[in-house]
Amino acid sequence: MADKDDPSSKLNQRSRDVFKTLVESYLETGDPVGSRTLSRALDQSVSAATIRNTMQDLEILGLLDSPHTSAGRIPTQLGLRLFLDGFLEIGQVSGPERTEIERSLGADETDITSVLDRAGSLLSGLTHGASLVLAPKSQASIKHLEFVSLAPDRALVVLVMTDGEVENRLFTPPVGLTPSSMREAANFLNAILEGKTLPELQETVAREIEARRQELDTLAASLIEEGSAIWATDGSGDQNRLIVRGRANLLDEGTDAAELDRIRSLFDDLERKRDLAQLLDLTEAGEGVRVFIGSENKLFSLSGSSLVVSPYMNAEKQIIGAVGVIGPTRQNYGRIVPIVDYTAQLVGRLISDRRTG
Repeated sequence: MADKDDPSSKLNQRSRDVFKTLVESYLETGDPVGSRTLSRALDQSVSAATIRNTMQDLEILGLLDSPHTSAGRIPTQLGLRLFLDGFLEIGQVSGPERTEIERSLGADETDITSVLDRAGSLLSGLTHGASLVLAPKSQASIKHLEFVSLAPDRALVVLVMTDGEVENRLFTPPVGLTPSSMREAANFLNAILEGKTLPELQETVAREIEARRQELDTLAASLIEEGSAIWATDGSGDQNRLIVRGRANLLDEGTDAAELDRIRSLFDDLERKRDLAQLLDLTEAGEGVRVFIGSENKLFSLSGSSLVVSPYMNAEKQIIGAVGVIGPTRQNYGRIVPIVDYTAQLVGRLISDRRTG
């Protein structure tokens, strides 16, 4: 039974044909679509006057808008949502694109981080948009760690995980830290970390330092205490990592200073990882690709962008991350949706194979 609030329930066949053809033309050209263009495209004996009346009805329903003084119409956000939900014809990933995705992601001798980095670059290149890749939390235990001094006020901890992933994290070391204190701290931690995940190591460190504080150099103990706090939080709250590629593709779309400012604001929010947990939550309502247009997601409401996103899963069919493409609301969804979907499926398969292999 049709929802009385569903605009599609108020459309007859002619309205549906006009609406579908208009939106398809707009997504392809980006230009307002007039009645003469539609009359030719529909290839029917329907006059331009009849089409104009139909377009007015669609505008009253909130599905179309007339920009400036143009005689043509463009779809509203509500119109785009209706088109995506009820009219969009999803294509298949083309043979060459499928080959490129498999070749790019399926290279041998690589770790998970490299796979995700390449997935981001691949999506950005194929869609000419900006890509987002939300990396999974590391569930692996730690195999080895090292401290590396970069400057008096900067140091790096290198974490090698049992699944082959390598993480590098910057932090501020204790003042006056010496190379011998760094070696002592690393030796202490490597002796107790085997088989432990990062949260488990955090708990063990607190107990071990209390029990063996007299054995440790004061600076080494400080380094362990300060460093372990950094490893546990990683500054991101949920320990997920966001990879953004191809921002220049979006900036090129900007036609005026106001639009450029909105897009820059979007990327500033992403880099500060605002609403990052929500980004993954958005994908958990169900399997498969989801499309968010403009204000449907507060992360993109200011920039007026759209997000095509799909979760990827581990071998237990649990959602562990997501891949997606940000672009203008006017983009080729019929082509982009299957590309994002196929990439997500392949990323999930590669991660599952690596972790269970």
